[in-house]
Amino acid sequence: MAVLAHPDDESFGMGGTLALYARRGYPVHYVCATRGEAGDVDPQFLEGFDSVAERREAELRCAAGILQLAGVHFLGYRDSGMPGAPDNEHPNALAAAPLEEVAGRIVQHLRAIRPQVVLTFDPIGGYKHPDHIAIHRATVRAFELASDPSYVTDLPPYQPGKLYFQVFPTKLLRMGVRLLPLFRKDPRRFGRNGDIDLVALAEESNFPIHARINCASVMKEKAAASACHGSQMGGLPTADGRQSTAPARTAGIQDGGRKTEDRGQSRQEQPGFETDGGSPPIIDTSESGSLNIGGGNGRRVSLVGRLMAWFDRSELYMRAYPPPEAGLHETDLFA
Repeated sequence: MAVLAHPDDESFGMGGTLALYARRGYPVHYVCATRGEAGDVDPQFLEGFDSVAERREAELRCAAGILQLAGVHFLGYRDSGMPGAPDNEHPNALAAAPLEEVAGRIVQHLRAIRPQVVLTFDPIGGYKHPDHIAIHRATVRAFELASDPSYVTDLPPYQPGKLYFQVFPTKLLRMGVRLLPLFRKDPRRFGRNGDIDLVALAEESNFPIHARINCASVMKEKAAASACHGSQMGGLPTADGRQSTAPARTAGIQDGGRKTEDRGQSRQEQPGFETDGGSPPIIDTSESGSLNIGGGNGRRVSLVGRLMAWFDRSELYMRAYPPPEAGLHETDLFA
């Protein structure tokens, strides 16, 4: 079970791991805290959708089908945005929600699904997104509470076998700090909105690596799942090193998974609202032709993309439970 914050976190980060274990026959579930309401979405991506949340949920359903997830489960919170954004003040913002409340909702899923392995963000949320940090803390707390018989719910206590935090490869961060100035980019203002400080991350994200999962065999699935999140790609390289120029419309985005039901409640009021991944849709690139990686700045993007793809073939994890012994180097999260 992966417990993360937004639609696209399941694909851009640990999509290889999720696809790999789904392919091996494990039922892989995604508990998603929000519907990504604060994400920046260009107007053309909202054609046919009533809101950013509806668009991004459809993208997640598309990705879930490709990754072959057994289920997607929403906690019912709202995307908080980056630090200082007006979305921080929304009454249902994840980052402002009480820790015990969020953890309690996760406990319900842990006890109901009974996963062997639980995955979430590292302690700084990968790149310090408030929601990533909040869901990390809530997942750690839920992992403790799920097995506690004194924490009473309508489900019996359950102790998952392992808890892992996904970590960024420090070498990649440091390489980015060195390379970006060559492309006239400030590493302290990275990302679509310039709100990610790679220099600080390279200094603070030196977490131990206890598991290295080789995802080379599922890189096409990870790239295709990432492409489902077209509203968030911004022309960035995909997981296979190609530059994304996917059109706003992707085949199957409306029906990549089974339709969800509100069951008489609004979606914000419904922490148990779920959707199950269906058959993998086919990504339609016919409107944009071949993916553009050549010529001028395209070659620079291609170089960065290929470097990302080289590192991306292995996804890295820090083991939080059971406590790792010295020198631990795992290649299978279920071993």
